[in-house]
Amino acid sequence: MNNTNKINIAIDGPSGAGKSTIAKLLAADFGFIYVDTGAMYRAIGLYILRKGLTAEDKPAIIDSLKEIEVNIAYVDGAQHIYLNGEDVSGLIRTETVSQYASKVSAIPEVRAFLLALQRDLAAKNSVIMDGRDIGTVILPDAEVKIFLTAADTARAERRYKELIEKGQDVTMESVLENIRLRDKNDSERAAAPLKPADDAVLVDTTELDLQQSVEAMKSIIVEKMKHGV
Repeated sequence: MNNTNKINIAIDGPSGAGKSTIAKLLAADFGFIYVDTGAMYRAIGLYILRKGLTAEDKPAIIDSLKEIEVNIAYVDGAQHIYLNGEDVSGLIRTETVSQYASKVSAIPEVRAFLLALQRDLAAKNSVIMDGRDIGTVILPDAEVKIFLTAADTARAERRYKELIEKGQDVTMESVLENIRLRDKNDSERAAAPLKPADDAVLVDTTELDLQQSVEAMKSIIVEKMKHGV
């Protein structure tokens, strides 16, 4: 697919809805580039954590942006996130970094810092990009917009299993609490709050397994592509 008929697909939704997992599978299936915007915020969250700042120290976080360089590279089709030249892809998936990412992503200056990188990727490639405000802010002209959601208890259960499989010491209660806190932060923040785009298709995966979720979203994308996007 060349640049003249590229397609941008925006997938938004709350934490733990399965956006990244499903988007990766869809991108591989369609041959598009997958862009995990949450990983970019996690990289900044990791930097702030390492620097010993609190996630609430907005002036210091904004000042630190001049010290941060976030880049994306694709290795065997998989997205890798680089923080000041270091591949931090495996270091940004802890619950602590997740909480920092949620806080820093509410800062307008941080969002503006990453906006150009995100839009540049979409301008040059057919992408499936997931996050909280892709269809509303980052790619408002995306040809396909999907809002992926599920009950908070279902999302917490999936997240809990994922973290346990990675060897992390967490409880179901703490994961659910974190999910609900992120929902509150993401939906109530002043900068680009989490909400469906007016023209987004809502997909609720509470009662769907992974394969069913992928198929449901694939059918939406194919249908949109049939109608000339």
